[in-house]
Amino acid sequence: MERSARHFETQHRLLLLETLYDAGLSLGAMPDEDALVEDVLGRVVGVLDASRGYLATFGDGGARRAEARVGFPKRPAEALVAGDEFLREVLASDAAVAREKLKLLGKPVDAAVGVRITGGGRPIGVLVLADKEVRRAGSAAAAFDEEDRRFLVSLAGLCGMAIENRRHLERLTRERERLEEENRRLLDETGRAASGRLFVGDSPAARRVLDLVSRVAPSKISVLVTGESGTGKELVARMIHARSDRTDKPFVAINCAALPETLLESELFGIERGVATGVEARAGRFEAAQGGTLFLDEIGDMPLALQSKLLRVLQEREIERVGGRRRVPIDVRVLAATHARLLERIAAGEFREDLYYRLRVVEIGLPPLRERREDIPRLVRYFLERFAARERREVPTLEREAYAALLSHDFPGNIRELENLLEGAAALSQGGTIRREDLQWLPRPSSRGEAAPAVPGSEEEIPDLRALEERHIQRVLRLAGGNKSRAARLLGISRRTLYRKRSVGL
Repeated sequence: MERSARHFETQHRLLLLETLYDAGLSLGAMPDEDALVEDVLGRVVGVLDASRGYLATFGDGGARRAEARVGFPKRPAEALVAGDEFLREVLASDAAVAREKLKLLGKPVDAAVGVRITGGGRPIGVLVLADKEVRRAGSAAAAFDEEDRRFLVSLAGLCGMAIENRRHLERLTRERERLEEENRRLLDETGRAASGRLFVGDSPAARRVLDLVSRVAPSKISVLVTGESGTGKELVARMIHARSDRTDKPFVAINCAALPETLLESELFGIERGVATGVEARAGRFEAAQGGTLFLDEIGDMPLALQSKLLRVLQEREIERVGGRRRVPIDVRVLAATHARLLERIAAGEFREDLYYRLRVVEIGLPPLRERREDIPRLVRYFLERFAARERREVPTLEREAYAALLSHDFPGNIRELENLLEGAAALSQGGTIRREDLQWLPRPSSRGEAAPAVPGSEEEIPDLRALEERHIQRVLRLAGGNKSRAARLLGISRRTLYRKRSVGL
């Protein structure tokens, strides 16, 4: 009998050690704190043969964050937990606490043991067990022994570390999200401060642009901004400058397609006095941008001869004025932009390949507005608010037909077209509402392929408002690729309202 008892004790100790080892390996992989406390309580109740168990973790303010229970069918009220004498004693003790004949969470128990869970040097939880089952013949006591208490202290230590690590990870995640949001806000503000405007949009394409801007801005590398006319290439260049360490230095822009070759050369590099009759010495844009940023817009239209001179400047970091012999060192970051397909121009011999790779250390491609239609509502709101603030008037609203026309238009002129279209519509609007006819630039629906208006009394009925709304919702859903949340945002309604309208046949 004695040998059998020793064997039982040995096996029990091995089980406790295996439980601690397994808990140490698995607790850190729990998906959340709720799963962690459920796992811990399940392990300890099983290995210590407890009839009841309770584990709760607390936040900084003392409120329960996660909870698991065995043998307590209902979740204890907050006041019951806070006022339980045994739990308070356990939370105040550095060691495991064992008591007999007491009440635990309002229930009478014969024996209980509890241990405090700490993390970061402060109590963050409590683990208590009650009424140990008797499994060995001849054992009358149902109390928890010293070995049980040592096991609970060890398990509580592992549990505390796992909880604290998880909470620390949650804090880091929240801080990262806050910093990302702050970074996005600062990026918007610096872009607005630099140009009076900001890159508006929350679509994946717009977020990708903003992410690239934030990543390249602190460096000194050259950036090539590509995209169709009106997509905001200069705005992006100004945002890069505003977020760089050159923000307090000049931002100088020049349109390479707007000037003839001879004038463009002197504008870029400057000119010395006496080159021609009456010509005075004048610094060029490179010197004007010293220490700052030079933005070369429409670089694809720069003449080949000037491309060679620009390449040499980028390689040697010094310029010579037209008609001059003195070399002037420059410290300028060059940003370039183009709507042209430079690789095609390189193949046609119209653009230098070596200059292309010198300018295109990083490329930021701006999507056309037709590929980010989900940003149109935000752009509309932004432009209308800006126009209203400038004119000191109320922000106008758009009728549904006007909104639908904007969402279905391809905008070949991109954001610039949308801005000018809305500016004109805001000026024409009456009663604080922009109607379809106020959007003068938008093409009218063609009469071809469309049904003629129904004549009263004819066989074809005039569609009622419900049918028109049905068509509009279906069109927006197709535009949103079937994404109901995005469609609801485009329609200006909640997702629940969208479901309700569809459930009644709309």
